[in-house]
This record gives sequence, C-alpha cells and structure tokens, in this order.
Amino acid sequence: MATNIGKAKRRAAIIGHTGHGEYGHGLDTVWSVFDSVEVVAVADPDDQGRAEAQQRSGAKRAYRDYREMLTREKPDYVSVGPRWLDQRVEMVTAVAEAGAHIYLEKPFARSLKEADRMIAAIEKSNVKVQTAHQMRTSPYAIRVKELLEAGEIGTIQEVRLRGKEDRRAGGEDLIVLGTHLFDLSRMFFGDPHWVFAHVTHDGREISSGDIRNPTEPVGAVAGNQIAAMFAFDRGVHAYYGSKASDQKGSSRWGTRIFGSRGIIDLPNQTYPKGQPRILRTHRWMPTKRHKWEAIEGAPHADLPAKDRMLSNALMVQDLFEAVDQDRKPVTSAHDARWALEMIFAIYESQKSGSRVQLPLKQRAHPLESL
Repeated sequence: MATNIGKAKRRAAIIGHTGHGEYGHGLDTVWSVFDSVEVVAVADPDDQGRAEAQQRSGAKRAYRDYREMLTREKPDYVSVGPRWLDQRVEMVTAVAEAGAHIYLEKPFARSLKEADRMIAAIEKSNVKVQTAHQMRTSPYAIRVKELLEAGEIGTIQEVRLRGKEDRRAGGEDLIVLGTHLFDLSRMFFGDPHWVFAHVTHDGREISSGDIRNPTEPVGAVAGNQIAAMFAFDRGVHAYYGSKASDQKGSSRWGTRIFGSRGIIDLPNQTYPKGQPRILRTHRWMPTKRHKWEAIEGAPHADLPAKDRMLSNALMVQDLFEAVDQDRKPVTSAHDARWALEMIFAIYESQKSGSRVQLPLKQRAHPLESL
C-alpha cells in the first residue's frame, strides 16, 4: 500500500479519457491545491486531450496508456476521472493493484456485480478510495448533521429527496445524480432497511421496451418518473422523486427534512453555493413569527481553492487524513456501493411490485431481466 513517508511529497497521477468520459468534474486539477503533492503524470489515449490535461494539471509527464503510467511512475494517489463507466472496473482494478489510493468520479459502477469486483480488488490491495460525493465534506451538510443530532427540528417526521429533474429526469437522473442524494441520506440516517418504489414512463408501468442507454454509458436506465420510499432506523422514511415535466431547472434538487419542530432545506449544490435553511415551526410554513433562517457552514480546512475546486479539495484532504490515520474515507467504495444498492433496489421493487430488503441479494442489473 502506498504511503507518504516523512516530508516526501505525495505523488499523484491522473487518469482521463478525452471524448470518453473526460476527467470528471475537476478530478484532474484538484491536486494542484496542495503544496504537499507532486503531480507526476497524466494518462489519456487522446493526443490533444492528453496535452491539454498535462498543461491544465501541471503534470510532469504524459502517457497514452494508464497501465504504463502506473508501472513507471508508481504514484501514491490516482484520480480516476472518466464519468463513463465502461472502463471503470479495469481502471480501478489496475490502480488498486499498483498500490495507489484513489479519488474516484461517481457513479461507482454500472451494476452491483461490477461494484463487488472493484471492492474485492481494493480490499485485496489494501488501498483507500474516496468517491466524489462532495456533499459529504460540505461544511453545510456537516452542520446540518450536527443540527439533526442535536434535535434542532425535533423528531424526524419525513425526508424528501428530489432529483435534478432536468432533461435526464427519471432513470438517468436516478443513477447520475441520485447517487449524491442517497449517499447523503446515509450520512444523516444510516443504512436503509428496505424500499418500495414505482417506476413509470409517461404514466404507464415500465416494460423491456422502455430500457434505454442514457446520455453517457453509466448502465441501463428506464422510466421518466420515479417515486420511492426508503425506511431507516427510528421510524425515518425518505421519499425520492424524479419526474419529467416542462420545467427543466434544478432548483428543487436537494434534501428537505421535516421534523416535529421545523424543517431543514439543504440544496444539492457545490459549496459554497446552496446554503441550507431552517424553519423553526411545527407548522412547516413561514409565519409572521417564524421565517426561514440561513444555516452557516461548519468550520473547514483553510485551502487555497474556491467553488468546485474547494469541494474536491475537501474530499482529497479527507482522503489524505484517512490514509495517514488508517481510517475509512468519508465516502469510501463501500459507501459508493451502498448508493447503488438503493438505486438498483428501486428497479427491483418495481419489478416485484413489493417492498425490497437492503442490501440486495441480486447483483446483476435489475433491468437485465425486466
């Protein structure tokens, strides 16, 4: 397992694929935030994309083949950036076998079977993975968790998770962006026990003819409306929804938590955008006495970055600390797989017309047998 010894710089490398998932959302440039990091190389089979990425990231060397890069450079950390998942298992397995820790774009895999294969390789090599669910280290989300644990809005009555509901509303929204919401729900409430869901297309039950390939190859999807209820400990139920409509904005994307004494509204946006609010009334609506109040973020590391770069830097900072302290990163490979468990369980519930227990026994993609 790669380590950072003494004052030696952490050696970071980057895997991307221009025109085939790119470099994710800033996973190639985040290393430049840290003086303790030396970006030794970038790998990309596209000549122009590779040259641009090398200049953008400040990488010392560039390779067409990421396997050659791993062999020659022996990095301590690697960002696996491509959003497309058709190469994900091979990339993650190669990095793990090279003994490097990983900062990984979401979603984790196209199926639980693929997720299991990667986790087996990760555990065999004893490396750590941080998945880019940036809300986990958002000072806003951390503060919301503190307020919930302090009982600031009383007993949790229900939780509403709303998809982005842009042109991808329904199945693609579920896998590409729902993964953020489901990971965050586990941060607040722990592991869900079961789900009951309804997946439709234009108001009718989905069939095999509704299965489609999404905008990017992240696995099969179906439906343009999804409604699902998850059960957590202490009687907490979370309701997820994503439905196509004539409104293509993302202003509803986020988590709203209703308690016996008020509401917390947490937009799913890149910190420092998306400041959460709290409404301290059991009536769940503003009154003359009770108005929405802004929630300030929890303290965080002072890093020379802003906007999306800061969100990624906070994730990488936690990965460094996890390696140094030999602990789990805040959103590990197991956490990333759990988000997929919740996603694929929605399709399983639709297929069976019943409640589905979590985690799933079926590891193949549920739509393979619709």
